[in-house]
Amino acid sequence: MVVGARSGREEPEDRGPTSSGSSGGSSGGGEAPIDTNDRDGGGGKKQQRSFWKELPLLIVIALALAWLIKTFLLQAFSIPSASMENTLRIGDRVLVDKLTPWFGSEPERGEVVVFHDPGGWLGETVPVDTNPVTGAIQKGLSFVGLMPSAEEKDLIKRVIAVGGDTVECKGTGPVKVNGKALEEPYIYPGNTPCGDRPFGPIKVPQGRIWVMGDHRQDSLDSRYHQNLPGNGTVSVDEVVGRAVVVAWPIGNWSTLPVPSTFDQPGINAAAAGLPATALPAAGGLAGAVPLVMWRRRHLINRAG
Repeated sequence: MVVGARSGREEPEDRGPTSSGSSGGSSGGGEAPIDTNDRDGGGGKKQQRSFWKELPLLIVIALALAWLIKTFLLQAFSIPSASMENTLRIGDRVLVDKLTPWFGSEPERGEVVVFHDPGGWLGETVPVDTNPVTGAIQKGLSFVGLMPSAEEKDLIKRVIAVGGDTVECKGTGPVKVNGKALEEPYIYPGNTPCGDRPFGPIKVPQGRIWVMGDHRQDSLDSRYHQNLPGNGTVSVDEVVGRAVVVAWPIGNWSTLPVPSTFDQPGINAAAAGLPATALPAAGGLAGAVPLVMWRRRHLINRAG
């Protein structure tokens, strides 16, 4: 009990709720501070969930996010062979862009792409005997994109020509696309552009690509599968995505840009069915026809 300051009467210490205008309590009439203890009906603290109970949920969310990223955004692939040296070495991990194909983007010349085996490129693979437990773990991790799959048959090569292009390589090279010679500094040192397999000229069908490895003398690419359906070309539907960066090991980190030789003038014009020298002539003809028709009409009107 406390004594009132003015009346001298004894008043209870705990007073009931006062109106907004009164100054009950020592808080000076303001709002009472928030109780951070969040007491429940029993007056005790609300018990927080244990970290170990939260952990399974966090793992499930992390795996779901990893699966979404692997399926729609980026996927890691391990390089198993020397066919793309020195651009890519055995054991490198590359990140493959899987997002842009969802928006209708198709492979372009000079890009390094991963694609499914079109059929017969990898031959028959002998199943590897593994421990059932480790095999199940690998399948699970590969499903969410944390490990490469041991069952998928994928290859990685460089796109040399796309649908509508004419590609060839005679003797020791160079490779020509639509009559334009390519300068290929990415070829493995000591190799020739044709390797040991000259080819062409070959007209690449629409919706397909012609691919070659950078290690020309150690790459079973389009040159070696011309006897199969597609004549060595690969359907764009088989393309998983474009390899954009070498992510591992750290010492080999690098991007995989399109070499400038694929941007040389005239290479696209020829693919459209017109030689580069024909474009100015075609433009001049298109502009001259209306002028000739106007002059002829003018002369006829004068004669009349």
